[in-house]
Amino acid sequence: MCAVDAARWLLVDDDEMFAETLARSLRRRGHEVRIAHSARCALERAGDLPIPQRVLLDLRLGSESGLRVLPELRRRLPNARIVVLTGFGSIATAVQAVKDGADDYLPKPVLVKDLLAVFDRPNVSNELSAETMSPRRLEWEHIQRILSEEDGNVSRAARRLGMHRRTLQRKLAKKPARV
Repeated sequence: MCAVDAARWLLVDDDEMFAETLARSLRRRGHEVRIAHSARCALERAGDLPIPQRVLLDLRLGSESGLRVLPELRRRLPNARIVVLTGFGSIATAVQAVKDGADDYLPKPVLVKDLLAVFDRPNVSNELSAETMSPRRLEWEHIQRILSEEDGNVSRAARRLGMHRRTLQRKLAKKPARV
């Protein structure tokens, strides 16, 4: 059974092995954890009793976007701390996540102790500044912002960026440069 002061978690991630491993680590620390592998399942689990206090939401849920389910999760769980976790982080998606109701935004991989620290600290989003980014990272951030403004339309984004669509697709297929 969970400790009296244990937090109730909802992990939303399509990677079943990652979610199960993280859940196991949190349970060992006395937390109550539920897992959802899709946006639909996340919304169902958000209504389960007892209500989750902490939500860890993956940005990419298979073919779905965690950003699409985020506003509804925030509406259903107004007092929960919601953190968006992603392996493909960018300033554009971080800003959108915070606008849509996320309390914080973390890049993968993340250690359990660091994850717990984020949930325990006051609402302060990770800040990335242009002074700390490499030129490759700045390019990645700019591409993500333009792509976001074009609602994910690669052809329109490529035109705005002045590059061929295939070139943009190749850049998007690469992992973002480290900060």
